Amino acid sequence: MDPNAIEIRNVPPPGEFIREELEARGWSQRDLAYVLGVPEQTVTMILSGKRGVTADMSRALGDAFDVPAEFFANLQKAHELAHAKQPDPSVKRKGRLQSVYPLREMIKRGWVIDSDEEIERQIVRFFERSSVDDIPHLAYAAKKTHYDQVPPTQVAWVFRVRQIAREVVVPKYSEMSLRAALVRLHALMIAPEETRHVPRLLADCGIRFVIVEGLPGGKIDGVCCWLDEGASPVIGMSLRYDRIDNFWFVLRHEIEHVLRGDGKEVEVIDAELEGENAGTGATLPARERVANAAALDFCVPTEKLESFVARKQPFFSERDLLAFAKIVGVHPGLVAGQIRSRTQNWKLFSKHLAKVRGFVTSAATVDGWGEFAPVSA
Repeated sequence: MDPNAIEIRNVPPPGEFIREELEARGWSQRDLAYVLGVPEQTVTMILSGKRGVTADMSRALGDAFDVPAEFFANLQKAHELAHAKQPDPSVKRKGRLQSVYPLREMIKRGWVIDSDEEIERQIVRFFERSSVDDIPHLAYAAKKTHYDQVPPTQVAWVFRVRQIAREVVVPKYSEMSLRAALVRLHALMIAPEETRHVPRLLADCGIRFVIVEGLPGGKIDGVCCWLDEGASPVIGMSLRYDRIDNFWFVLRHEIEHVLRGDGKEVEVIDAELEGENAGTGATLPARERVANAAALDFCVPTEKLESFVARKQPFFSERDLLAFAKIVGVHPGLVAGQIRSRTQNWKLFSKHLAKVRGFVTSAATVDGWGEFAPVSA
């Protein structure tokens, strides 16, 4: 009996190998039953293939024939595997996709439909590709793309933004109108409920504004991209943090990308816009430093904030915060957000970080938090 590797395909039941060994040793079934200490009927059923070899029996047979117990266990496994039912072809397809992208979450969110035959075709269409092998990050992807440096959850989120944005109807984009709208946008920063006017103001400038709830673990804040060969700008936001300071900072950051024409060839994906990533340090790409500077100054005029901090730190009183916010004409939460960032004291003025999601989503194109944005098939 050779306990070497076993061919997986067309493997007979272990009983045939045991029968051959009995013949080689000149043993009868009754002899083997005696050695094993089991009824002869048990041996008969194993030899006929009507009963499989259990782990306990594998050990007993190994001792009886002086071979490793694993030999019989592997015989049984190989036989069962060779005769196992072929799985549905969709299992392999789904496994390949789920290993990279949060397919189950995408189905739950309604981005794709859970259809065994159609799932791969839907994913190809979702990612705007001609074949599944061209989808970013897949193991067999034929081409390298700029998405290789972007986590799959963020890539999927960006494509959902693009998919929804194509359904949004707005007039032709006007840079002049957008620059003029900055004054009106700034006037809305006095109260969280005023954010409900943001989607209409952006639409009037020709910007497709889309809010898509982020995928678990995505840590994405926003994206700037263009449709129609660079003629139609899109701003996507996740509202990862439901805070007035974060909303206005991310929005103004993406608006600056639009004004500069960033993202026409390759989407500008903004993730974890906080800490150093929300600053103007030399380690950041130039376009991010510029966008951050514009966002910071828009939320709270930089020169005035620096003067205020120089005069008041390290002690910032509630009274000073409210008075300064009134002077610069913004909600106290915007000032609080920048002071917290500068001091790294995340407990400071937290009660002023008003929520805005309920207001802005009431007038925007939204996908997430129980809402589904329908798109063309």
